[in-house]
Amino acid sequence: MTEPMDRLHERGRENFAGLVDDGARRLDALFATVPALGELAVGTVYGHLHERPALDARTREAVTLAAIVAAGMVGPPLSVHLRTGLAAGLSPAEVCEVVVQTAAFAGFPRAVSAADQLNRLFEGHDLPIPPPPSAREVVLAHLAEPAGEVAEVLGEFPRTEVQATGPDRVLVSCSGDDDPVPGAVLHCAVTGGEVTSVTVFRPR
Repeated sequence: MTEPMDRLHERGRENFAGLVDDGARRLDALFATVPALGELAVGTVYGHLHERPALDARTREAVTLAAIVAAGMVGPPLSVHLRTGLAAGLSPAEVCEVVVQTAAFAGFPRAVSAADQLNRLFEGHDLPIPPPPSAREVVLAHLAEPAGEVAEVLGEFPRTEVQATGPDRVLVSCSGDDDPVPGAVLHCAVTGGEVTSVTVFRPR
């Protein structure tokens, strides 16, 4: 049975407030003139879609930002979803990469407009301009010149799949040429543009 909209709206407000500082007040201010729109929008996006299990929050926010850029919405939607994207674990560099990726499919004018607005939004959030490399970029560079235990693991399991799981965390699944099952998993922590720790797990 479909949940009533008032329940979705209530849950959506709770989810949004958990992502954005002073989120409830911000929603009230944004939809002060048209509260019914707020009920529908917040209930749908943060009450229903936010709870769907097929995508994690990081991926969902990246998709949302791409759609916002593609639609040319450089006002409140971009501002709001920059906040929720960062809160969901996207790094500033990943937000910028979403804009770059979207440019190829939605056109450069819309991507440039989004980039122009991100200049102001990054400044307002005290984020560095341009942002430092993403954690995945840092780990890929680290893997290109491995040393110690990491070099030993890559020598034993040369096939790698590198996946960011947060703004400062990356998992590297390592397997052999003819074996798709990982023989080792590297949990990498990134701070200040450097790999600060690597923990090796051997699941078998």
